[in-house]
Amino acid sequence: MSESLTTNALSARELEWGVNSEALLKEHREANGPIIRTRFPPEPNGYLHIGHAKSMNMNFSLAFDKLGVSAENRRTIFRYDDTNPEAESSEYIDSLNRDLTWLGWQPERTTYSSENFQTLYDMAVQLIKKGLAYVCDMTKDEMEAQRELARLRVVAKNKGEDPDKVAPIPSPDVLPGRNRNTSVERNLEMFENMKRGMYEEGKYTLRLKMDFESSNPNMYDLVAYRIKYVAHPHIGDKWCIYPAYDYTHGICDSLEHIDYSICTLEFETRREPYYWILQALDLYRPKVFEMSRLNVTYTVLSKRRLLKLVDNNYVRGWDDPRMPTISGLRRRGYTKDILNSFCNDLGTTRSMNIIEIEKLYQVARLSLAPTSRRAMVALDPIHVEITNWEEGTAGHEVEYDVMNSPTDESMGSHKLFLSKSFYIDSSDFRMKDDPKYYGLAPNKAVGLKYFGGNLVCDEVITKKGGKISLKCRLDKTEGRKKPKSYITWVPEDGIPCEVRVFNNLFTVPEPSSRWEEELNADSEVIHANAIIDPSVCELCDVKHVDKWHSNTALQFERIGYFVVDTDTTFDSTTKTGKLVFNRTVSLKEEAFKKVLTEDEARAIEERREKAKKDKEEKEARMQISSEDFFKLAPEYAGKYSKFGEDGIPTHDMEGNELTKSAKKKLKGERSKHEKALMKWKKQQEKKN
Repeated sequence: MSESLTTNALSARELEWGVNSEALLKEHREANGPIIRTRFPPEPNGYLHIGHAKSMNMNFSLAFDKLGVSAENRRTIFRYDDTNPEAESSEYIDSLNRDLTWLGWQPERTTYSSENFQTLYDMAVQLIKKGLAYVCDMTKDEMEAQRELARLRVVAKNKGEDPDKVAPIPSPDVLPGRNRNTSVERNLEMFENMKRGMYEEGKYTLRLKMDFESSNPNMYDLVAYRIKYVAHPHIGDKWCIYPAYDYTHGICDSLEHIDYSICTLEFETRREPYYWILQALDLYRPKVFEMSRLNVTYTVLSKRRLLKLVDNNYVRGWDDPRMPTISGLRRRGYTKDILNSFCNDLGTTRSMNIIEIEKLYQVARLSLAPTSRRAMVALDPIHVEITNWEEGTAGHEVEYDVMNSPTDESMGSHKLFLSKSFYIDSSDFRMKDDPKYYGLAPNKAVGLKYFGGNLVCDEVITKKGGKISLKCRLDKTEGRKKPKSYITWVPEDGIPCEVRVFNNLFTVPEPSSRWEEELNADSEVIHANAIIDPSVCELCDVKHVDKWHSNTALQFERIGYFVVDTDTTFDSTTKTGKLVFNRTVSLKEEAFKKVLTEDEARAIEERREKAKKDKEEKEARMQISSEDFFKLAPEYAGKYSKFGEDGIPTHDMEGNELTKSAKKKLKGERSKHEKALMKWKKQQEKKN
């Protein structure tokens, strides 16, 4: 690394094994020159999520900013850490690449850990020859018992206790293990046989001979290779033994001349094995930096849980708009600019924290407000017929030229046509009026957007099934009452559409181990019979819809920001096919209201009653003067028989004189009451 860097910007715990020799440093400088290289190494066993977006932002941008690396010397490798063929697929491999490209990151090159399998195998042979690896026939349960025994012995030793008494070794076959001292020749032969497919799956593993006396359990002879008779989605069926992640990723970092290996804090304890392996193979050791992982309220980012959401049909798939995956967020209407801006605002820290999802929503609002074309929609439409349409219009449609954006003239305008019949949303009408309600009601007037006058409801017609329609009149007379609100409307020839309103996936901010019970039943609300302003017709054509790109975004006036969904089949030429919209975010922050159980509602009511009682008791207490404090305060009333001129008790109820220390303590209590009185009186004066 020849460029002058802010070297302490990504500093973390150092290890002796992580120190490079001069020869290794020279070799690395010759390979990289002025280049500083990071890597983004996801495992292709699921779709990328918003936590990966933060990692990409760090590895492609923020890390270089922190280090002070000039733009021409920044390089990032996109690597598939594809060491587990059972969980990987070509679908995941393709989706990872598409999401990274969509977010705008351009890697120096794309690599695969699997393309290094021969090199990794050869290095494993080197470790066997050095006596640092051995073939092991322990089962998974036996290994877990062995590691737990080693851990208990280390804990005892660190406490100054005798490990042979606290956690005695029952047999050398358990610890250090029956295979640990097998000869090099035997291990080489068995490892070759593993490669040739001569043993059944799970019969043997190759383990690294590390340190059972370490305080770090990750040093308890990690598995480097296991037998798996599964074809690999990238390289096919060339191998039946596969290297483990912990063995692979450090070696690949070194082979690719990575300068900074950046991961999340849960990998901090893997620092020892990472450097142990590289030191054992005399390979270049990149600097390692761990940052806090991204945790967001009302969602989960565990790949295991995300997979379960998909497999158990809690959501439509990996790209369901409720999912925190890049594909799901894109389908919901979050653009690359929104996600990258959100990640930039987060920055990086080594402190564990939880980010309010409202922060993401607010970034979306700020990004979409100036760029989204406006349109009117009725989610649950009510048909309106104007009874005095002939007056002032001669029965003709009224045309309005409406700005696509009220703040940006360059976005142009569109035509709207008001006629005798149109639609309003059911949320803008009530059968029973209320002083705090500003929408339409029988015999009440509201403003009609763009019309310049009032809409007055004269009659409500109830149809079969309870559906209603309205007979109204338009009022543009001088001196008419100024309305308190203006409602939106959709022309008679509006386009039928389905609108999906998405809410938080979970009912609690931090889903627990019982997370499946905490799923929000109202995370998706579907308005199947919505109607939208026909001027958006061409914008929403299926020819513009692509699952790998950001689709057309609109601001539905007074409702929120929406995007055309990939389920859309609408043809603007024939006006046929289905038109579907997803809500990206509401126009303003919504308070999430959890449906309470009876116990929760009872507990809330009890807290309210207690708060009310406490308030009443405090007000009563503030009526007690300092002179009468020990006579009238509930905790002192009836305890004392005599008082001094200053009101301080001198004798208890039995006539015994109080000690000096007791009187001093009581003076202190009265002083507290006097201060409370003064504070309360000031508060009352402010209120009055």
